[in-house]
Amino acid sequence: MKDCILLTGGAGFIGSALSHLITGLGALPVVAIDSLHPQVHARGIRPPELHDDVRLIVADICEPTTWISFLAEWRPSIVVHLAAETGTGQSLSEASRHTHVNVTGTARMLDAFAAVGHVPQRFVLSSSRAVYGEGIWVKADGTRVSPGQRSKAMLDAGQWDFVNSTALPFVADSTPANPTSIYGATKLAQEQIIRSWALSFGSEIAILRLQNVYGPGQSLDNPYTGIVSLFSRLARAGKSIPLYEDGLMRRDFIFISDVARALRAAIYERQAAGQIHDIGYGKPTTIADVASLIAAHYAAPAPHVCGKYRNGDVRHAGCEVTRARAIGWQPEVELADGISQLCEWIDQRLENV
Repeated sequence: MKDCILLTGGAGFIGSALSHLITGLGALPVVAIDSLHPQVHARGIRPPELHDDVRLIVADICEPTTWISFLAEWRPSIVVHLAAETGTGQSLSEASRHTHVNVTGTARMLDAFAAVGHVPQRFVLSSSRAVYGEGIWVKADGTRVSPGQRSKAMLDAGQWDFVNSTALPFVADSTPANPTSIYGATKLAQEQIIRSWALSFGSEIAILRLQNVYGPGQSLDNPYTGIVSLFSRLARAGKSIPLYEDGLMRRDFIFISDVARALRAAIYERQAAGQIHDIGYGKPTTIADVASLIAAHYAAPAPHVCGKYRNGDVRHAGCEVTRARAIGWQPEVELADGISQLCEWIDQRLENV
């Protein structure tokens, strides 16, 4: 049996970027298992962004036969678990699909390891800020509250914020997990399932709760992909970008190369184990400001508020990155520069189609 670094969902946006940081002379071979789902990989072929030296196994992590075949050849010392269904809004109408992949797929992997008596040295889980839900808000008198999920009646009335309250940044040690979407609930379940298994069998685990990831390599075929990519395509076509709610909801946008470096640190840094790390830029930006930057890049019409909202969405999201800095990581790419890089990549990609 051969040792390796295993990337589940490794042919996706994040896995492909990470592959270039962990594949090289003297390093462990990297093996990716990915189903090449048509929602993400419309042509069903190996993505060019994935490092050439990565061994790609096209298979479904939910199928026991996938693991029987894989473990007949490999015994991974490091498992980077990226495989997941990721559509926040989509998860509310396709709950069984998200639960099957994110929860059952994770359990299938762990069952397979247990069946052959293999215990990886470390798991690195790509989790999500969605596990926090709305997080903690502070009232005008200084009282901190966990407001929970915004109701349909609240959103139908256009009451976007919680009255007389301000959202605080997410911090793993102090912000309780309280997801407002099926997706967020399944990511929290992933965390708990892998942590329980790892502690029972003696593996290390590092969890990264990612904020809004964007950058070159994002799927341009996936209708549920990140809003930065979606906005860029609309503006490139000369269209006005529609803003949900009032456009003033905040998100913490983190560039793909910064995320890949954070995952690399979680793989190799000793002190990363046993911790949950929040990964963002640390400076939330309104959706309206992001849309305006993109519209200006393409000289497109100004964004407009369309009056819609998306069930399961949180009002504001951002995080502190103090703990992640302690493992030698910090974000480097500022939003304006990252958007320029993404738009240039989209232009090149679409011009060559």
